[in-house]
Amino acid sequence: MFGQSSHRRRKGKSEGERPFWISYADLMTAMMVLFLSAMAVTIAAITRKVKGPEEQRSAEIRDICTNIKQQLTGVSNLAVDCVNNRISFGAAGHFATNEYRLPPEADTALAKMVPVVLDAADSPLGHKWMKQVVVEGYTDTVGGYLYNLHLSLQRSEWMMCLLMDPRKNAELRLSPVQLQRVRQLFLAGGVSFNNQQATADESRRVELRLDFYGLNKDKHRDAEPLSGTAPKDACQL
Repeated sequence: MFGQSSHRRRKGKSEGERPFWISYADLMTAMMVLFLSAMAVTIAAITRKVKGPEEQRSAEIRDICTNIKQQLTGVSNLAVDCVNNRISFGAAGHFATNEYRLPPEADTALAKMVPVVLDAADSPLGHKWMKQVVVEGYTDTVGGYLYNLHLSLQRSEWMMCLLMDPRKNAELRLSPVQLQRVRQLFLAGGVSFNNQQATADESRRVELRLDFYGLNKDKHRDAEPLSGTAPKDACQL
């Protein structure tokens, strides 16, 4: 009896002496966890605010290029690279040595490609982001720099001839409005022997680079309004 009573008294005293408030260390740990959680939420919100517009821009540009690629899937001599935003023409886009004219297969490829690119540029996303299509002509490394620079520009200009002069490309049947749009959108640029490929034959080529606006770039276009007529262009090459 006496032992059981003593045990109960000790047990009751132990329970009564348990502190009601949490310890100072536990309190500080809880406060630190709350502080870190608040900081993580704040940093995540700031990061989303900073990166959000650029991520949206990248996604919408990818959608533009992907749409072009899907519509041109299966077309001979055309390859759309949506990582680098480029369009290449395979063997149809290769030049002979010291030559700036493309083989006839390029005419057919352009006839398939140009309407698709124009439609993409005039879509809501295209109008928002698509700045221009740069025609880039490349040479191999044989010969002097200035000679190759001139030759690469001629190759770019020849592509523009195929785009804009019906006498050079009878397969590309564009309306006057479409021709005027080509004038606004496509730009020739000579790049000499930059970006060499595995062989000299593959290096002598022409490609299209899809150029897009940045987030803070001026999107004002100095192009004349589209109409049913377009000035006639005669290729000088």
